[in-house]
Amino acid sequence: MIPMATPLTFPMPSSESPESVAVPAIAPAQSRCSPVLTPLAYFLGRRLVVPLYFGPITITGQHHVSQSGPVILAPTHRARWDSIVLPLAAGRPVTGRDLRFMVTSDEVRGAQGWLIRHLGGFPVNVRRPTIASLRYGIDLLLDEEMLVIYPEGGIRREDKIHNLKPGLTRLAMQAEMAKPGLNVQIVPVDIHYGEAYPSWRCPVQINVGEAIAVNQYLNGQESPEELKAKAKQLSTALRVRLEALVDSRQNPAK
Repeated sequence: MIPMATPLTFPMPSSESPESVAVPAIAPAQSRCSPVLTPLAYFLGRRLVVPLYFGPITITGQHHVSQSGPVILAPTHRARWDSIVLPLAAGRPVTGRDLRFMVTSDEVRGAQGWLIRHLGGFPVNVRRPTIASLRYGIDLLLDEEMLVIYPEGGIRREDKIHNLKPGLTRLAMQAEMAKPGLNVQIVPVDIHYGEAYPSWRCPVQINVGEAIAVNQYLNGQESPEELKAKAKQLSTALRVRLEALVDSRQNPAK
């Protein structure tokens, strides 16, 4: 569980394309999962906060989340509660792995910022994204961590998939290119509440879809133009799978 900071899609620096960036090394880790606070947060979220606030919670498709290797969870973003309920489907109690959320730098301030960093969250300045932020996300994937990036960007209350931001697929491809054979997996997740603005005792559904293997979109010989095109193809594939999850929930008889 992580405090209800606003997670986000990861934008690329506007002055440089992902195909041409030579990613430099950066300073020591910007965040870490505290061996004391992180298990405590998961316990409180799973056993106290979520059960007391929400009604029935339905989770399907958890077997699609790998217990090892680099993973990017790509959930729909419907409420600030998303970062609290998502660990029920893919967090430490389920997979034995901690989730590393990307959050806005505005949220990582004061006591809340200290807590977020010690629960594995790390900031990105959405107004002036840096290469260092990109490098840190890649380093986490190279360390075979599980990241959470909301591909739609901000919270969307409508029960449909909105346009996806390009940062997630570009980050995944950069990591795969940095270490061929890394096998980064992108896992689509549909989070749905019984109400657009979740209130006390409303139901929650979390549907996890089949993972997308990033290496299927790369052969190691791509030109910058080809990489850009393949990143769009990967983003399209992610959107198709997210839409399929939403459709299967909305139309269970199909």
